[in-house]
Amino acid sequence: MILVLIVILPLLGGVLAWYAGRSRPHDAPWIAAATLAVDLVLVLGIWPLYFSETGAWRLEFYRSWIPTLGIGFHLALDGLSFLLIVLTLFLGLLSVLSSRTEIVKRAGFFYLNLLWALAGIIGVFLALDLFLFYVFWELMLVPMYFIIALWGHEKRAAAAYKFFIFTQLGGLLMLVSILGLYFAHGQSTGDYTFDYGPLLSTAMNPSLSFWLMLGFFTAFAVKLPVLPLHTWLPDAHTEAPTAGSIILAGLLLKTGAYGFLRFLIPLFPAAFASLAGPGMVLGIAGILYGAVLSFAQRDLKRLIAYTSISHMGFVLLGVSVGNELALQGVVMQMICHGLSTGGLFIIAGALQERLQTRDIERMGGLWSCLPRMSGFATFLALASLGLPGLGNFIGEFLVLLGTFQENGGAAAVAATGLIAATVYALWLIQKVFWGPPPSAAPLPDTTLRESLVMVVLIAILVFLGFYPQPVLKTVRPALKMLEPGNPPPYGKIIQAEISIQPGGRGEGLP
Repeated sequence: MILVLIVILPLLGGVLAWYAGRSRPHDAPWIAAATLAVDLVLVLGIWPLYFSETGAWRLEFYRSWIPTLGIGFHLALDGLSFLLIVLTLFLGLLSVLSSRTEIVKRAGFFYLNLLWALAGIIGVFLALDLFLFYVFWELMLVPMYFIIALWGHEKRAAAAYKFFIFTQLGGLLMLVSILGLYFAHGQSTGDYTFDYGPLLSTAMNPSLSFWLMLGFFTAFAVKLPVLPLHTWLPDAHTEAPTAGSIILAGLLLKTGAYGFLRFLIPLFPAAFASLAGPGMVLGIAGILYGAVLSFAQRDLKRLIAYTSISHMGFVLLGVSVGNELALQGVVMQMICHGLSTGGLFIIAGALQERLQTRDIERMGGLWSCLPRMSGFATFLALASLGLPGLGNFIGEFLVLLGTFQENGGAAAVAATGLIAATVYALWLIQKVFWGPPPSAAPLPDTTLRESLVMVVLIAILVFLGFYPQPVLKTVRPALKMLEPGNPPPYGKIIQAEISIQPGGRGEGLP
């Protein structure tokens, strides 16, 4: 039941924070933080299971939900989902801590939405029934809409509508593909099911497989986001409160990358292989486009948002290449981008609270009055540009090395994105923190809470930069199954489990 508990705790904690916030608003963030801390400790206690090179799922749970339609409550955890759930809870905890002073209006309802969005994200990383996956996919969108629309900045309504329309249309296309896969499997086998394992072996003609794959691809590409489906992201990041920006950049984008790795490649290996070339082109285009547009921004949060488009281009490039090195780089990039960009959004939110502006042209010379914050921002900017010795460098280097093994020219063009990243990162530091000191009244530097958050982020990025083996070893069994010639064993495991327990009662295999 531990997998069910991991999902339920944020849901219950959100309700409790909302109820407490009605009479004691100051208690709401502490309840939310305690909920996420308990959940994080619970998940970290599972980590010893992952120092193993064998096996697929380490924990599995199954209950029949709607048996007449072949829908089950099926959750499972492997190394990939484990790492992303740890990232989700850690960044969620940082989001709560960064919102204590920013969110004062309807605080209880804010933390309800924040924790429910996190519960939806965790569910996405655990669900192995495609209908259940779609339920969690939609669950994480609605709270994020309210977070942007109710607690965002000046143009929050337009940004929230745009975010919802883009992601909802992508989700509807994925739902159509899920139903198409459901009926295709049922017609070929007589077994109508939404379960991941049996669907892996669905026999389809290439044309149908391609179109179904395209529906999944569009949904995940919108969320990643992939050029030209990215236009919702700068507006949503810019207008969202700090916690919303952290969740959007650090976690929601990762659900798109996870969808590629968990569902798109295993369910449609041949169809996705035919799209690998265009995928590489779109990945490289995103790397360069995001970097160039970052340099052109005056809004600090909008600049950071465009850097996410550039970094997610490396993810799409690595997924399209598909060899072991590139896929390892994808996972490292997902984790380290979430940490470094989440930290940059925390800095941006803190600066906005102090300066009442996000306009880079109205900043400058802040190093003299905010030395600690300036140092933290410089480090995170260097991490973002891929400085050797930090985790982001490992991710981008592995993606480029894997790409070079397949196509040296593509790797060379993608590597120019590192040069562009250096330009915009150093330009950002120079414009915001150097130059003549401001003439306004002295500004308060980072508080103890803010400094502790930054120190923890920096420590993790340094650790992963020098010693990435725990992450690579944890995720290796899951990535091995994505390589050509290594069909996932998950289907056999799940089918055997369902046949052992008629009616879907009982827990999964340990």
